[in-house]
Amino acid sequence: MLTLTPGSDLFAQEAADAGTSGTLRTIEIQERSEGSASGYAGPRGGTAATRTETPLIEVPQAVRVVPRQLIEDLGATRLGDTIDYVSGIARLNDFGGTWDNFAIRGFSNTEGGSLLNGFPSGRGYGPQRDVASVERVEFLKGPAAALYGSSEPGGTINVVTKKPQFTAAHTVGVEVGTRGFRRATLDTTGPIGTSFAYRLNAVAEDGASRSSLIDSRKQVLAPAVTWTPDSRTVVQYEAELVRIRAPLDRGVIQINGNTGVLPRDRFLGEPDRGNMHIEGDTHQLTVDRELGTGWRARVGTSYRETRYFGDAVDLNSTLRADNRTLNRRDSWRSLPSRDTSVQAEVEGKFATGGIGHTLLAGVESWRLFMGQYGDYSNVATAPYAIDIYNPVYGRARTAPLSPLFNTRDSQRATGVFVQDQIDLSPHWKLLAGVRFDRFHQDYEDLLARKTTTQNHSATSPRVGITYLVSDRLSFYASAGKSFRPNSGGDENGNAFAPQSGRALEAGAKWLSADERLTATMAVFDIRKNNVLTRSPTNPNFNVAAGQARSRGFEADVAGQLDAHWRLTGNLAYTDTEVTRDNNPAMLGRRVANIPRVSGGLFAIREDRLLDGRYGVGGGLVHVGERTGNATDTYRLPAYTTVRLTAYWQINPRVRLTLDVNNLFDKTFYVASWNNLTVLPGMGRQVVAGLQAKF
Repeated sequence: MLTLTPGSDLFAQEAADAGTSGTLRTIEIQERSEGSASGYAGPRGGTAATRTETPLIEVPQAVRVVPRQLIEDLGATRLGDTIDYVSGIARLNDFGGTWDNFAIRGFSNTEGGSLLNGFPSGRGYGPQRDVASVERVEFLKGPAAALYGSSEPGGTINVVTKKPQFTAAHTVGVEVGTRGFRRATLDTTGPIGTSFAYRLNAVAEDGASRSSLIDSRKQVLAPAVTWTPDSRTVVQYEAELVRIRAPLDRGVIQINGNTGVLPRDRFLGEPDRGNMHIEGDTHQLTVDRELGTGWRARVGTSYRETRYFGDAVDLNSTLRADNRTLNRRDSWRSLPSRDTSVQAEVEGKFATGGIGHTLLAGVESWRLFMGQYGDYSNVATAPYAIDIYNPVYGRARTAPLSPLFNTRDSQRATGVFVQDQIDLSPHWKLLAGVRFDRFHQDYEDLLARKTTTQNHSATSPRVGITYLVSDRLSFYASAGKSFRPNSGGDENGNAFAPQSGRALEAGAKWLSADERLTATMAVFDIRKNNVLTRSPTNPNFNVAAGQARSRGFEADVAGQLDAHWRLTGNLAYTDTEVTRDNNPAMLGRRVANIPRVSGGLFAIREDRLLDGRYGVGGGLVHVGERTGNATDTYRLPAYTTVRLTAYWQINPRVRLTLDVNNLFDKTFYVASWNNLTVLPGMGRQVVAGLQAKF
């Protein structure tokens, strides 16, 4: 089904067809809907890369869209299940398995590189993204600050959620798997009268884990309502309520550079204690209005509140001299955040002197509060040690906790932006944009009794040129700048100066004659200042590493080969280096956890079976060797994993699925944390599922 997007020609036509009834009809389109196209190619335009309906082949930027079709074929339940099939994305320390933390082109996108329907969604310690309510995921490579302000130069992830439909549809799903995995989902949508439609996605999950001593629970509720008061106006309200209970699992430890000393299922915390509560409430309201003669307007607001709190057993950053005794600390932490954004924009199409323009102008204002409160036991007086080779659990808390950090970070900013996409000729397309931001930060360290206040201004330009050889082949080049406030402060209670970056990119895009297959290739060079890395003197704090550089090559191909085969493939070479730092030992080092070489391939073959259809396929993921810490004293070995997938669409209403992840039960490590800890990947897992539509 097609959800009509304000600003599109289809929306205007549908509004005209609706007359004065105020009802927008639902259109059935074969193999093409909002958020998806043939196979795994995704939409060919209308992404957050430009916030307009511009075809991607004309956009001077590498953009990879993961559509709903690929999400379902992968059996994905989290955002992290999709990133292996997008070039240049790497996994970083995920805070004990409790949050999303990825790098795009070598730089983390955690605080400034995540959007939900175009609104900021990654600031604060929020829960991992569940994909039950996700229609597609847009990976926007390179700086996005010219449109979105505070962001990362490596790229931005924009999650687009499922929208209410005016045609009733209801789906329930159940999945059962090894390693303790259980999951139930509900997706229901339909009309409420003639001008309202609703959608509700719900999830209840008992998560899989690498060890039988670890257990996690998750509940997600995502309601949405669409109102069309007249033929030119669409009002959307969407919410997401997430509740997760999970232990703080820091993983295992490496010894003298050997990551495989301990079995991957070894748990070094306390099984009966240390449950963290990760909660997130998001509310979004938008109003889209067609103004006529090629003009539209949009206003919206987003409020996101997250809470991360609970007891945990933290691993110390060093091992005793016997190389088997690890000190630990009891801890309690609370990391609340509140993030409010308001946006308004207008878009218009016009011509001057025979040259076409698509003009976009807007304003955004946001406020962010983040608190960090943590109490820890004293390792010197209460080492709370554990034998890593023969762990004995159940030790009671033996000492009181004392505050280790107690900070409040309040930020606010306002930005205005303008973007013009100029049709210089049928072959040449120019994109130019700039955003001006004013930023204010109050950072208070209650333990140090120190308050830092700073004000900054940032100008974030972007310019790109595209040459269309034909409507199926283009070449492009672009340049842009970015900035992002650094949240928090160092171990001395000082606020960090904001990060800044600049990026250069060139590439080519190709679309097959039948428009079922797309490919993108790009080269890039990025430099970023005031990068935060783990403090060499205190692993509980960060330091500004100075300047880091990332450059490389990426290639993605995705789509439908023929009536039976669909595939997606990616390859990346990412060369990172610390180019300026106060610590001489850091100079020339690679950025931790970033592989030089990575790639993935996933393909599936579909055909008829009795009255339905079946699909059988699989994929592989390769991640190269990575540095384990900032000073490169140990390495995470390269790995390759293989998966199998199959499904049987018995009839239009019933679907059976079977997935085998990590087919050969490979032991591998997805990321590291500080100088000692490494995070094992999941062993072989088999998951069977049933979906029913009614």
